[in-house]
Amino acid sequence: MTSSDKIYQIKVTLRRSKPPIWRRLLVHSNITLLDLHKIIQIAMGWENSHLHQFIIADEYYSIPSEEDWQPVRDERKYHLAKIAPTERSKFIYEYDFGDNWEHDVLVEELFPLDPKMKYPYCVKGRRACPPEDVGGVWGFDEFLEAIQNPKHEEHESYIEWWGGQYDPKALDLDEINQGLQEIDKIAWL
Repeated sequence: MTSSDKIYQIKVTLRRSKPPIWRRLLVHSNITLLDLHKIIQIAMGWENSHLHQFIIADEYYSIPSEEDWQPVRDERKYHLAKIAPTERSKFIYEYDFGDNWEHDVLVEELFPLDPKMKYPYCVKGRRACPPEDVGGVWGFDEFLEAIQNPKHEEHESYIEWWGGQYDPKALDLDEINQGLQEIDKIAWL
């Protein structure tokens, strides 16, 4: 089996989320880290409105900019099979440096390509993605407490900010997979 006909089963888990928020994804081994960023955005439910980076063996990968605080490797040039060549490979995906959404990415298994399957594909997951700009994991905990308690002093303001009720258990795999199938139609940068 060559690297181009391998499928990676990866688990993406939002760090410090309790109960855990995660997605199990099937992706081609030859995708770039930029492609993986797009896949994670859709699978987790993020809106791609903030900066991101991957941290792999103490190296940073993103799209280089003159404003970078430290050198970054160009994520458009690195493929998943190169940076995570084996099962049990791990690395970090960080999104929104203000809210600091860190995700553990674990390569669970490698499979041969199934020509009948459409990739990427979300096999399973748990829990809804936190709202953008809620203040990281700690702000999310406060948001959940307030939105679930009508007597909480911030309840009405969070309902208005969010635009209605929020179900932390909600997860629609069909919606995620539809988004993943339309990934090439989305303007990203």
